Amino acid sequence: MRSHAPYVVGRDLQLSHLQQALGEAGRRRGGVVFLVGEAGIGKSRLAAEAVGTAFDAGMRVLRGRSSTTGPTVPFRPLTEALMSLFRSGEPVDDRALGPYRTVLGRLIPDWNTGEHENSSMVILGEAVLRLLIGAAPEQGLLLLLEDLHDADPETLAVVEYLVDNLEYTPVLLLATIRTEFCDALDLASSARRRGVGTVVELPPLTRPQVRDMAAAHLGTEPDRVPAAALDRLWDDSAGSPFLVEELLQSMISGGALVQGTDGWRVVGDLRADVSTALARGILRRIDRLGPQGLTLLSAAAVLGRRFPLTVLQRMTGVDDRSLLSHLHAGVAAQLVVPDEPSPDWYAFRHSLTVEALFTQLTPGSRADLARRAADAVQQLHPELPGEWCPLVAELRSEAGDPGEAGRLYAEAGRRALADGAIGSAVTLLDRAERLLAATSDPARRAEVLESLLPALAESGDFARAFDLAEHLHALGGAGLGAPRLAALHTRLAKVAHTAGRWADGNRQIAQARAVLGPAPDEAAAAAVDVAAAYLALDTPGADRTQQAEKLARTAAEAAERHDLPTVACQAWELLATVARERDPAEAHGMLERALSTAERHQLPLRRMYAATRIGGNAWLADGDRSGLLTARDEALRLGSATIVYTVDGILILDSVLRGRFTDARDSAEECLATVRRLRLAPAVRYVLMARATCAAHRGDRTDMDRALAAFAEWDGAGSQEEPLTLGLARTFCALLEEDRDLATRELRAVAELERDNPSTYHLAGSHGLGLLLDVVAGHADRARHAEATATASGRMRWNRQFTRLADAVLLGREGRPADAAAAVDAALRAAEPYPTALHLGLRLVADPAHRDGWGEPVTWLRRAEHHFHQQDVPAVANACRAELRRLGAPVHQHRTGTSRIPEVLRAQGVTVREYEVFVVLAERLGNKDVADRLYISPRTVEKHIASLITKTGVINRAALCALSASLPTVA
Repeated sequence: MRSHAPYVVGRDLQLSHLQQALGEAGRRRGGVVFLVGEAGIGKSRLAAEAVGTAFDAGMRVLRGRSSTTGPTVPFRPLTEALMSLFRSGEPVDDRALGPYRTVLGRLIPDWNTGEHENSSMVILGEAVLRLLIGAAPEQGLLLLLEDLHDADPETLAVVEYLVDNLEYTPVLLLATIRTEFCDALDLASSARRRGVGTVVELPPLTRPQVRDMAAAHLGTEPDRVPAAALDRLWDDSAGSPFLVEELLQSMISGGALVQGTDGWRVVGDLRADVSTALARGILRRIDRLGPQGLTLLSAAAVLGRRFPLTVLQRMTGVDDRSLLSHLHAGVAAQLVVPDEPSPDWYAFRHSLTVEALFTQLTPGSRADLARRAADAVQQLHPELPGEWCPLVAELRSEAGDPGEAGRLYAEAGRRALADGAIGSAVTLLDRAERLLAATSDPARRAEVLESLLPALAESGDFARAFDLAEHLHALGGAGLGAPRLAALHTRLAKVAHTAGRWADGNRQIAQARAVLGPAPDEAAAAAVDVAAAYLALDTPGADRTQQAEKLARTAAEAAERHDLPTVACQAWELLATVARERDPAEAHGMLERALSTAERHQLPLRRMYAATRIGGNAWLADGDRSGLLTARDEALRLGSATIVYTVDGILILDSVLRGRFTDARDSAEECLATVRRLRLAPAVRYVLMARATCAAHRGDRTDMDRALAAFAEWDGAGSQEEPLTLGLARTFCALLEEDRDLATRELRAVAELERDNPSTYHLAGSHGLGLLLDVVAGHADRARHAEATATASGRMRWNRQFTRLADAVLLGREGRPADAAAAVDAALRAAEPYPTALHLGLRLVADPAHRDGWGEPVTWLRRAEHHFHQQDVPAVANACRAELRRLGAPVHQHRTGTSRIPEVLRAQGVTVREYEVFVVLAERLGNKDVADRLYISPRTVEKHIASLITKTGVINRAALCALSASLPTVA
């Protein structure tokens, strides 16, 4: 009997799909194919056929497999696949990777510089994508990831990114997945629904196909397969190719199916239980290897489905010759296979082999083998790098040593956390915490919790984090020191702050203080104070700003005395946020101090937070985004996802204020999908506020209300972002509906909110738009204006455009028209980046300018009318037209070609026909030549030129020609 069928049976359609996909990758039309089927259905065999086809076509092949037994190992299949790039001996051109090379250090040890802390899966996915594209030869590249159902969350996140971005690349991703409930199968189903991936399902073989497969194995014709044997194969295999092979092996090894001179015939009982028959058949083959062979494979099974020869030899003490002899016999018996591309590793052909070996091991002997395996690994790899650490942790647990197992799981979890593998870190640390809970070592359990709590917060599993809070008192009763217990409560407080659960956070702060007692250690108290300061700043209350500042200052002073750089950076960042309203220079100095502290103590994340706040202050002061963009680029280089999303939220709002509504909507949807999944409540609220503002600035109340309803679901009441939802969203929407009374009421609500819950966000209107509306309505005087502009908030660029317009209105009332006009010019310079606010401001000041006899109200109304007509905001556009009629100014129809007229001429009332004449005048033609060019009469040309001279204010025709030549034309 053959060990394998010489050809694949019953999979012609699936093979055709794979061949087509490989051909498309060779033509730079890559993609993803998921081979889906139950265990033993032939996924690996079909994948092997794809690999052979790819090799024959000259494609590069990278292969990796997820662990099917043992502990979670982050990125295992990706690491295995990418490492084969370096084993091939072919050079890898990494020049095109740029900053992504550093990020790939998480997967490729040779590139690990330690600068990839907490990088997001999106960033890592892009890095992997670029490496695959760069490594692909002209014929294309096949990335094979087997057993994706056993993959860790981080691997699936990267795979999901690849799935969405492989089109138009020379890369084909082929993944095998079992048809059982798992995240990988959900990913494949989602890819198929979205049209970005192909799912190739492998159904069971039909009865004729089972017959053909049996014939191929037996080396005979299909009609020569004994009918009784075929019946049992069909009934017991359920069409599974693997079970067909195993059952045939069992029939032959058990003597029920024998080969004679006239072919194969049945001579024994074929009616054994299929699972029992399989186990017996596997053990029978193992028995033929002898006692030493059984010992070797039993030891290998304890290591997992994959096992390294060096460890196996150290466990058993077998010499090289015997080891290789038994392994070759195991390969011949179809029990194990070489585990390419790792030359030292072998793997059991199927998990059923491992299960069969376990049936003949007593619990005691299995625990003994696990202990010996752990000892062997630690002797060979004392530092337990990579996947060795979680493997030994699993072995120590099986050996009955929960304390050591917990310690090693904790170490593996902390490494995963440092690498940004949050999902795996939670799994490993949670296992460590559960194991250590059964020991009498509260200090070690506390160390685990210090890492597990922030990991749970990052993963969004706040319920589990707060469930663990119930165990903290038990730790205190078990003798855990007060500083360590207080540190745990403080960690929980930070978790609550991240989740936006202020009450829970403050309860944890109170418990931390109670643990420390009335005379706490100052260093321990500093960490509590800075966490309490951040909670105080976000907890609703009239004195929250003062309370937060007081706590942060106390923490900063203690941190300086006790050399606590992280606490010091956090404290100075918060103090700068509070100081920004009263003195930007003071705030900048505090942030520079935090920045230098972070650099001196090599705290890259804290440095990024300080740099981000410096960039944010520059954006508020002058609308300058360069500092934020620089901070974001640095965050991308380091992989600091939290900072990236923080900056992205600000940039989304900036896009809204600059009138880039489509960009803002698209960016908001993309960002929301991530921050919602991460349960980063402050980031979610900020982006939802920006999305509501985007709808409001388009005059779309329905969309705005939808975004604000979502905002409320994220505990928006009393939050720092709530005033912005009123001032930037609701107020603007009311103004674009020409409802100034409603806008005024919304701004009154802003003032009440900020009185009851002071905000560190200063663009809600109290320092800008609200002042302008009150001045226009006659409710604010020069003293009120002076009070507003004396604050740093009033001098921020967004607010400055409104305060200067308010100044212009006041100057006009005071009989100073020239000063009023100059104030409008200054306002327009400040408003230049913000088209909606600029034209709304012109609309608001036109009436008082006309009433008091200053400025150019007709020009301003025309500019505003054209802008809001173009933006499809009819209420304001119609109001501007009505105001123009009231002022006796002509109202032009919006004909085709209006958008070609430069704004300076459109504001002066130049029509489409007049502009056509104006453009031709740049050539200094006579009236007849202009008329011939435009197919109109010379008298019409003369009439248009006279009107143009009047509207533009030039002195004669020659000056008009010069003006035409100086202005760019719009195609």
